Amino acid sequence: MLEAADLGCERGGRALFRALSFSLAPGELVRVAGANGRGKTSLLRILCGLLAPTAGEVRWSGEPIRSLKEEYSKQLVYLGHAPAVKDELTAAENLSIACRLAGNARSRDEVSAALRALGVPGGVFVKTLSQGQRRRAALARLALSRPAALWLLDEPLAALDAQAARLVEGLVAEHTAQGGMVVYTTHQEARLEGRVINLDAMVENA
Repeated sequence: MLEAADLGCERGGRALFRALSFSLAPGELVRVAGANGRGKTSLLRILCGLLAPTAGEVRWSGEPIRSLKEEYSKQLVYLGHAPAVKDELTAAENLSIACRLAGNARSRDEVSAALRALGVPGGVFVKTLSQGQRRRAALARLALSRPAALWLLDEPLAALDAQAARLVEGLVAEHTAQGGMVVYTTHQEARLEGRVINLDAMVENA
């Protein structure tokens, strides 16, 4: 289980949120909402351990994630709002490397199948892909994410057409149906049911 305990975050001397607490159990989905600049991306980065909170802590199965380190990182997939892909590599090479770095190496056939499912040509250089294809190339990692239990997704539907958005929503729904956990942000209309954490409501606490 993921637990955020009394989290606080400041940026440039300004408090984005304080005393933010919530938990996430297997099979649960949470959307983080709020206006631009409210701290949605910062919260996801805190949850995955890339950013230290100014107060509080994040726990995984009751243990602070700062003490778990690699043990925790192997349990999650974090996808930021910008596609983390290298222009000078093919989509297949990018996905294969991302899986290996996560300790979840996959075969060439598995990588090809994941990219095919998202409608991305695996053998072309990423620099030749459209913005939507680049985004889908990064999101293809979700199709190969097992055994990672926790997905932290920042704007996963950005730059996607309706068909691609439905594919990603299907992957998320399948993950939670199998006991996975998802925390995500989006400005797009999403057909995903779950709890909402509205950071706008935390302004009065900040």
